[in-house]
Amino acid sequence: MMSKFNRRHFLRGTGALVALPALESLGYEAKSFSRNKKPSTPPKRMIFLGFGWGVTNETWYPDVKDTGANYKLPKGLAPLAKYKKDFTLIQGCSHQYTNEAHWGSTFWLTGANRYAVAGQSFSNSISADQVAAAAFGQETRFTSMQLCSTEKKADGHGMGLSLSWDERGKPMSGIDSPIKLYHKLFSADDMPLEQRQAALKEKRSVMDTIFNDAKRLQGGLSKADSEKLDEYFQGIRDIENRISKDEQWLTVPKEKAPLAPPSKGLKGKNEIKAMYDLIVAALQTDTTRVMTYRQPVKSLLQSIGVKVAPHDMSHYTAGDRMAASEKRDQVQSELLAGLIAKLKATKEVDGSSLYDHVSLAYGSNIRSIHYLNNCPTIIAGGGSKLAMGQHLVLPDDTPLCNVWLSMLKGSGVKVDRHGDSTGIIKELQV
Repeated sequence: MMSKFNRRHFLRGTGALVALPALESLGYEAKSFSRNKKPSTPPKRMIFLGFGWGVTNETWYPDVKDTGANYKLPKGLAPLAKYKKDFTLIQGCSHQYTNEAHWGSTFWLTGANRYAVAGQSFSNSISADQVAAAAFGQETRFTSMQLCSTEKKADGHGMGLSLSWDERGKPMSGIDSPIKLYHKLFSADDMPLEQRQAALKEKRSVMDTIFNDAKRLQGGLSKADSEKLDEYFQGIRDIENRISKDEQWLTVPKEKAPLAPPSKGLKGKNEIKAMYDLIVAALQTDTTRVMTYRQPVKSLLQSIGVKVAPHDMSHYTAGDRMAASEKRDQVQSELLAGLIAKLKATKEVDGSSLYDHVSLAYGSNIRSIHYLNNCPTIIAGGGSKLAMGQHLVLPDDTPLCNVWLSMLKGSGVKVDRHGDSTGIIKELQV
């Protein structure tokens, strides 16, 4: 194959992908909007909160015969009693393609078939939050924000860097501490504007070199290599759009923080609480409208005095392991209750509460002891206009993506299906 393509240029370009500006010649169309103008009516927002190792089957789920609004709240959800009318618990949902007992979030928001791509042992598809981000994220500084923790192994989540996967099914990185999130949201960039503009100009020059070299490489490639190069170009376009947004917001000051900076080194329960507080702050200031949080479990257990390892706890039987699992459930419910309380207490420009315009999902791809059916699923908020205060028991193996589709469509996102969905859940319609 005859080509003047320089491999070092390509590698240099690959390394620069973390900071590539947008080029309109690659298909980017800048959106016109006022970055200083606040929305006159409260916008829609979405939050997805995922945990890794599931729940305690015997004490987290209500009796399947006890449905409707007057169901008895089980022990694992007792801390949510004050907000029972503000959330709905759904039983019977699962992903038909899920087969990894240690992957609590890898396919949680995608419903993908990991073997869908011939010749690959793993593939994923876009997550529900990114579908929402494409609709809601055009007018905010950050199209979406992904949160995670420093826990990487044995966290029960599985593959991925956060709960989020882009339109190509590639993992999206997350912010792994409250203090990093705070600075991302509210701290000013110390670099002078002229230097930031110069840096963007230099990146554009690098991008020109990468693009021209890669275009010359196209001729004579095999089908497989052409597909890889197409994926490379798509990756460039995705990053260009994100960097272009940074460029558009370059001269716009960040919002004033509505809360004090979190303490450094927070772990476990305090870390999750701080992340929840910052989620509210990010939505309140309209810095973003879509957020996901892949929550830690090991540090949570340590912070509440549980000495059982997360994986061992997931294989509980009556005794210490089950007691540890139940304690984790109650603490997580307590934290969720605190988040709902804060969403309800935060006022919008029209006097309504932030809760009224948020769609929130809380759960895991793992039910209990590595079982992958009847995924623990709670939805809350008024943003999707779905029925709250209910205990719904759906037919076994109802696609969990039907829940995500119901949330997306209810929030006004124009989408016909998501993952392996078969339709919206009629029982959730008001």
